[in-house]
Amino acid sequence: MVNDAYPSANTNLKNIGEDDPLRASVRKAAQTVRDTTPLAQSFTNFVTINLVANAQLAAGGTAAMSFLPDDIAGGEAASGASYINVGTLLPFYKDALAQITTKFKADGHRWVLDPVAAGLGTTRTAILESFKATPPTIIRGNASEVIKLREMWELPLDEGGEEATSRQSNGPVGVESADDVDSAEAAARALARFIAKSDPQGQGAVAVSGETDLVTDGERTYRLPGGSAMMTKITGAGCSLGGVTATYLAVADPLTAAVAASALYNRASETGEANSHGPGSFQVAFLDGLWSTTPERIAASPILA
Repeated sequence: MVNDAYPSANTNLKNIGEDDPLRASVRKAAQTVRDTTPLAQSFTNFVTINLVANAQLAAGGTAAMSFLPDDIAGGEAASGASYINVGTLLPFYKDALAQITTKFKADGHRWVLDPVAAGLGTTRTAILESFKATPPTIIRGNASEVIKLREMWELPLDEGGEEATSRQSNGPVGVESADDVDSAEAAARALARFIAKSDPQGQGAVAVSGETDLVTDGERTYRLPGGSAMMTKITGAGCSLGGVTATYLAVADPLTAAVAASALYNRASETGEANSHGPGSFQVAFLDGLWSTTPERIAASPILA
C-alpha cells in the first residue's frame, strides 16, 4: 500500500496513486539493482569515499573508486553510470575532470554530478562552469548548490528563454545549504531542461535534498517527504546519496533513478534513527537500513505531485 503517513504542508500536493507508472518504475529499478548488482564508478570526495562505497554496496550495487582519468575512462564500459563529486578538491582535479567528462560526453555515458559547495573558490567555480559543455545526466545537490549552479550556467528560468524573477542563492555556508528546497525549484527545473536537451535520449533530472526532497525532469516535479535529521550529524550523507543515485541510474531512466534513491534514503534513515543512539550507531544502522529496505517499501514511499 502507498504510504500516506507524511502529510504535505502544501495542500495542492497529493500523494500519487498506487497505479501511477512511476511507482512501478521505482520498484523495478530497486529490484533490478538487487538482482544485478550494477557497477557505478565514482570520482568522489576523499573525506566521504568510504561511506559512498559502502552505501552503494548496501543498496545492492557495486562500487569502484578512482581519481585517475584513465581508470575512469577504462572503467566506463563496465559501469552502467558514473558519479562525480567535487567536495574536497585537489589541484589536479581541474584537468582530470575535464578529461573524464569530455570522454563521457563523446561516449554518451550517463553520470551524476554533486556540485558540492558551488560558488566557493575560483577553482571550484571554474570546474563547475566547465561542466555546462559536458553536462551530467543527473544533478544532485542541496538547494544553495542547485541555485548557484543554475546561475553559473546562466540558464533561463522559463520555457520562453526570458529570465524570470528568482531569489539568488544565500549560500554556500561551507557544504551546507543556506536556502530552502522550495526556493530552488525554478533553478532545478531549468537545469533539468538543459541537461535533457544535451542528453542522447533527451532525459535528465535534478534532485534537491532537504527536509522534503524535490526531484524534477524539467516537466514533472515530485516531492518526497520523510527521512531523519540524524543525516545532518554524519559526514557524507549527501555524497553517498549521489553515489546511490548513480547506482540506480545504471539500471533506470534519470527521473526514476533520482526518485528511487531519494525514497530509499528517506526510508533507510528513518530505520537508522529508530535503531540508533547517536551519530556513530546511526551510521551503522543507516547502512543496515539501506540493505533491509525492500523494493516494495521504496516504491510505496510518499511521492507528492
